[in-house]
Amino acid sequence: MSPFHSHMDAALDQARAAAQRGEVPVGAVIVGPDGAVLAAEGNRVMELRDPTAHAEMLAIRAACAVLGSERLIGCDIYVTLEPCPMCASAISQARIARLYYGAADPKSGGIGQGPRVLSHPQSHHRPEVYDGIAASQAEAMLKDFFAAKR
Repeated sequence: MSPFHSHMDAALDQARAAAQRGEVPVGAVIVGPDGAVLAAEGNRVMELRDPTAHAEMLAIRAACAVLGSERLIGCDIYVTLEPCPMCASAISQARIARLYYGAADPKSGGIGQGPRVLSHPQSHHRPEVYDGIAASQAEAMLKDFFAAKR
C-alpha cells in the first residue's frame, strides 16, 4: 500500500474554478484504491440548472462511469466543504471508503452538523471521516465568495 497523500489541493483548485464560474466554491476529488484520481469536479448547480449538481454528486457520477460500477469500493473522496445531507447519503450509497473534508458547514452540513446522515442507524455504509483538512483555506474561499455577493 502506498503512503497517504492528500488530494485536498486538487479539491481546492476545483472550488476556485467553481467560484470563477459564479458557483459556490466547493470542489471534490475521488481517488481510486490505487491512488489514481478518478474524478475532480466543482459545483455546477447554476450552470446546469440542476439542484443536485453539487461537486460531490458530479464527482461520484464521473468516478462511477470511469469504473463502470455504481459502487466506489475502496475509493476516497476529498471535499472542501462538509457534505450536505444529499451528498452524504450519496457517499454512503456509493460505498466510498473514506471521506476527507475541509470546512464545517453549520448551516447545511450533513456529517458533523445537522442530521449527521452517516451516523444514522439507517445509513447502510459508514465511511471513515476525517474533517478539518485545509479548513482555513476552504473557509476563506467561501467567506470571500459570499462577501463579494453582498
